Amino acid sequence: NYSHAARHKLPCIKLHRSPSGGPLLTPSQSLDGAAGRRSGYITIGYRGSYTIGREAQADAKFRRVARITVCGKTALAKEVFGETLNESRDPDRPPERYTARYYLKFNFLEQAFDRLSEAGFRMAACSSTGTCAFAPEQGGPADDKIWTSYTEYVFCRD
Repeated sequence: NYSHAARHKLPCIKLHRSPSGGPLLTPSQSLDGAAGRRSGYITIGYRGSYTIGREAQADAKFRRVARITVCGKTALAKEVFGETLNESRDPDRPPERYTARYYLKFNFLEQAFDRLSEAGFRMAACSSTGTCAFAPEQGGPADDKIWTSYTEYVFCRD
């Protein structure tokens, strides 16, 4: 909703209006004249887990990031991540459509952040959730706790 975005003055949304007052282009369709790049949003997400024993921080066992997911407009995701974008879960998605089914062929968040930065994106927001379960149900030591988390980073390009 364009009036909702304008009211909140989101920094990455450029509203282009026709003389009648209606929008000419949506944010991801507008082009930056100098760079010729589309503006829009890409969300990066990942799930993580770690176990903390009785000794807390000194005893933490972290698992590597298994998969970095990519959500956003197909054309933007392909522009930023190129051949490192795994499209196997949504292979024939048209460029103007959105998807939440892509993931990256690498597992380093910093590498994804570097690619987004090089493409002119900046972080707009992030969110993380976490849950804790005791490990004895899974056969672990009585004092161990297993934490799982899901984290998303929202990037935008004006």
